[in-house]
Amino acid sequence: MSSSEWWASYFDAQYLREYQPLFTLERDRQEVARLLELLGLPSGSRVLDCPCGQGRHAHLLAETGFDVDGLDYSEDLLAIARRRGTGKTLRYTRGDMRKLPARWAGRFDAVLNLFTSFGFFLDPNDDARVIAEFARVLKPDGVLVWHGGSRDGVMAKFLDRDWWRSDDGTLIGHERSFDPLSGVMTIRTTWEGKKARGEREHRIRLYTATRLAELCAAQGLIVEQAFDGWRDRPLRRASSEMLLVARKTD
Repeated sequence: MSSSEWWASYFDAQYLREYQPLFTLERDRQEVARLLELLGLPSGSRVLDCPCGQGRHAHLLAETGFDVDGLDYSEDLLAIARRRGTGKTLRYTRGDMRKLPARWAGRFDAVLNLFTSFGFFLDPNDDARVIAEFARVLKPDGVLVWHGGSRDGVMAKFLDRDWWRSDDGTLIGHERSFDPLSGVMTIRTTWEGKKARGEREHRIRLYTATRLAELCAAQGLIVEQAFDGWRDRPLRRASSEMLLVARKTD
């Protein structure tokens, strides 16, 4: 594995500290309520949350009656997810979303890719491979829900830098740069607190809704709806986040 694959070690305790202000139970419940509205699936439906992180959505979806699998590469985040509880209708697997378990072929009524969990890989062909895997594990007429940054909107109001404090008082700053040719945004994080200080960077390839719809269509997934992030309104040019709903056609 190349050392340039930042995602292999990024999702750890520092990641949790960095994004802690966003990880509230109230927010998790609001997002799951929106997912239930969009999916419209009966109790017992099979759902894949990939990558699932620390199980923010997966455990709530299981509570509503779905049969849920969560997959993530990070042992740190999976350990937290498992501490929240597992059971007959909630299972966690460590794995790479470019190659999901073979036994999952045609298994799921819905696949969820949430919280800007796409565009991590150095080779853009790997992003296409992820979409292909999502299509492979969906049942015919199954649904993919994709949520993340919208290149159009992010560029319309590009923020070079910002900073905030976590609950433990750590000051966290982000500096961003963007390469319009590759579509890759680089985020350099610095942090300083009572217990630690440091810096690191991660990179994410931003997509337009048009390009994502093309990647999906190539795998038999037709984007039927495009929303302004979690909001119940259509995607706009200036939307910094987008939520796409795609259906498997065969």
